[in-house]
Amino acid sequence: MPENFFNKSRLATLLPGMILLAVVGLYPALDRNAYHIDVLVSAGIFVLLALGLNVIVGFAGILHLGYAALFAVGAYTYALINIHLHVGFWPGLLISAFSAAFFSMLFAFPALRLGGDYLAIVTLGAGEIVRIALNNLDEMTGGPNGLLGIDHPSLGFKGTGFGVQSTPYFYLVLGLILFLLFFLRRLETSPLGRAWVAMREDELAASCMGINLTRAKLSAFGIGGFIAGLAGCVFASKQGTVSPDSFDFVVSVMVLAMIVLGGLGNMAGAILGAVTLSLLPEFLRGFEVYRMLLFGAAMIVMMLVRPQGILSEKRHQEEYTKNKNGAGGAHD
Repeated sequence: MPENFFNKSRLATLLPGMILLAVVGLYPALDRNAYHIDVLVSAGIFVLLALGLNVIVGFAGILHLGYAALFAVGAYTYALINIHLHVGFWPGLLISAFSAAFFSMLFAFPALRLGGDYLAIVTLGAGEIVRIALNNLDEMTGGPNGLLGIDHPSLGFKGTGFGVQSTPYFYLVLGLILFLLFFLRRLETSPLGRAWVAMREDELAASCMGINLTRAKLSAFGIGGFIAGLAGCVFASKQGTVSPDSFDFVVSVMVLAMIVLGGLGNMAGAILGAVTLSLLPEFLRGFEVYRMLLFGAAMIVMMLVRPQGILSEKRHQEEYTKNKNGAGGAHD
């Protein structure tokens, strides 16, 4: 272990995160309200989705408008193998994640020569194809009615089934988020992560520097799809049922709004954006008639006041400040 591991500066950096983790971990013991915990579990699933989409959009700079399709692939994969093959949750979690990663790269491969808005339109089309297919493959997916009777997770011992209790799912989602934060942090500083940043800033320059753009894009799609598959499996096991209505275009837009609000390329920002947009409708439930109006107005104000996001990546913050100062200087 390095000698400076426990130095004061490192502890000062880690302390806020450790305190926050302790508070979050103790929340179910502090608040016994099952509904509140269930809302946090739903927010945690959106955090998983935001972290996955942040790899594609924030790290690699690829606009993806069909992310809900990968969420659906993970959910339906677990539902199908659980109902028909009686595969349990834990192996199903990995199978769902790898299935979503495979489909993500499969959808991306024909469109790798495209970029910008054209690639975004292709991802939008792929997302709609998946939703329509789920709606029409009645014999396999149950059509609009979906699939019922999906098993809940269990720890393998008698009486350890999660059932419909919210607390076990809370800790399951929290554990997955912590694992992904560790994994993505290491990935962000790896050669692949730096290749994504170079590709995001300038594809032509990155290509001239010897970066394989095809490999970099496919890896971003694959890892983003893997995370969406994890979220889909957890969602299906918690609900006990899945239907195409849960994976429409609105979900893709919502997850994209979360990472834009929090700050592109920033994992803490993705978490903050996901939690904020997941919990905000609950806080506005007393204004049911005007809830969506207030929600939209809050988003517009946020984009006007801080368009780079709440916790924007340092590079994005410097670029925004530079552009703003440059525009102000030109105006003067």
